Amino acid sequence: MAFFSFLSRKSESARLPFRTDIHCHILPGVDDGSPDVETSVELVKRMRNWGLDRIIATPHITEATFPNTPDVLDPALHELEDALKNAGVDVDLSRASENRIDDFFRAELAAGQITTFPNRYILVENSFIQEPWQLDQFLFDLKIQGYNPIMAHPERFHYYFEEHPERYDQLHRAGVLFQVNVLSLAGGYTKKEKRTAEKLIEKGYVDFLGTDLHNFRHADVIDAYLTTKDARRHFDALENRLLNDKVFI
Repeated sequence: MAFFSFLSRKSESARLPFRTDIHCHILPGVDDGSPDVETSVELVKRMRNWGLDRIIATPHITEATFPNTPDVLDPALHELEDALKNAGVDVDLSRASENRIDDFFRAELAAGQITTFPNRYILVENSFIQEPWQLDQFLFDLKIQGYNPIMAHPERFHYYFEEHPERYDQLHRAGVLFQVNVLSLAGGYTKKEKRTAEKLIEKGYVDFLGTDLHNFRHADVIDAYLTTKDARRHFDALENRLLNDKVFI
C-alpha cells in the first residue's frame, strides 16, 4: 500500500497544479520564444504532458525589440492552431500578450490593439532595468478603465528584491495581481529569484503561476523540477490559492 501511494505521489508530482498556462512564448517566429511552428508543436506537446490543456500564449509587446501588433500575432496563432490540429494535439489555444510598460504599449492600448485575457485581465511587465515611471498611477488607471492588471514575474526584478522589497507589499495590497514563473521556483534563473518567489508564496502574494516557456532548455528545467520535493512543497503551499483555472471563463 505504501509503495502504491509512493507511485501515485510521483505521478502527481510530474504535473503542474493548474491546467491553464497564462504566460508562455510559443507562437512561432514573433519574439524570443519559439523560432518556428515545428518547435512550437513540440513545446506544446511537452506542456500537455504537464497537465496543461488550456494555453494562452503571451508574445512580447515591447517598443525596443518586439513592437508586435495583431497583424503579426494573429497569423502566427492561426498557423500554430492548424499545425497542432494536423499533429493531433488537442489543446485549447488562444493568445493575449506580455506587455512591457512603455510608450508603444500605452499607444496600442489606447488604440484598442491589445488583446487581453478574458474578463479584461491583462499581463504587464516592468523593465528589467528600473521600475517604470509613475507605475502606481498607471496601474491605478488600468483598474479605473476596467482592466485587471497582472504583473509578470515580479520575483525577477532585482530593484525590488535587492533594494525595495517593500514594493511587493505596496503593489499587491493595491490590488495588483502577481504571476510568478515556474522557472523561478525551479531555480531556472538564479537562487535570488527562487528565494524571492518562495517568499512571495509565504506572504500569500502568488495569484498565478506561469511557465514563461521559451525553448526546450526551459522545458527540460521544468521537467526536472516537477519530480522534486521542492515542487511538491511549493504546490502544497499554493493549494486552492491559484487563480489560473478560476478567472478566465
